Amino acid sequence: MSNTEDKKAPEAAAVDGAPKSELEIALEDAAKWKNDFLYLKAEFENFKRNSIKERSDLLKFGAERIARDILEVMDNFERALDVKLTSETMQTFKVGVEMTAKELKETLAKHGIQEVPSEGQAFNPLQHEAISSELTNAVPNGHIARVFKKPYKLHDKIIRTGQVVVATSAIPQGEA
Repeated sequence: MSNTEDKKAPEAAAVDGAPKSELEIALEDAAKWKNDFLYLKAEFENFKRNSIKERSDLLKFGAERIARDILEVMDNFERALDVKLTSETMQTFKVGVEMTAKELKETLAKHGIQEVPSEGQAFNPLQHEAISSELTNAVPNGHIARVFKKPYKLHDKIIRTGQVVVATSAIPQGEA
């Protein structure tokens, strides 16, 4: 037998049902693992691409639910502005605007946005911005006497600090 006949003999034997050599088994395993790897790599690339798109869509359209709900409230405000005000309709107009403002607060609360109660409360620099102070005995020293802008939170996070006037104790005349 020549060398070329010896090399062809194991291949022929493997096709004919004879046992495969260790090299052939290893090559088949390597091909299988390579295919599995390429499949997983393609799946991961698709996952990354879809995750990036989902994140982008969430940033772009994440406010859609709250926007739709607020637009309903906006429609009520616009209907109120279309009313011709007379002395007879003034009270009804006021009640309508109050109801619409209540509806807006409920809509915001439905989406986790709530007002942080402030007037008469202790000043908290994490929730409030002091725009001035006022001598008063109406509330204790260091508490909020007046609120210009109410603070709001989204769930547990302050999303807008309130602008407030902080009380300072009025000094009695004889103690100065």
